[in-house]
Amino acid sequence: MTPEFVVQLARRSFETVLLLSAPLLICSLVVGMLISIFQAVTSINEATMTFAPKIVAVMIAMIIFFPWMMTYMSDFAREIYSFIPSMRR
Repeated sequence: MTPEFVVQLARRSFETVLLLSAPLLICSLVVGMLISIFQAVTSINEATMTFAPKIVAVMIAMIIFFPWMMTYMSDFAREIYSFIPSMRR
């Protein structure tokens, strides 16, 4: 196992984590911004008003993106398992 291989594996792992979390984080960000704008316009400063819609939006995004996320994660796991024979000394 070379240092280049370890760096490549770490880079690929970080990319996978970022790619898999991006749809949920973007959805949460958009909903949070919309609620913040609504609160600023209406002068409603209710702290709990932001949590429930964000949770619902993230759950809906999870339902929508789950098949793609599982496919991507399965492919990544298969790729990692295929490297195991080459990791032996």
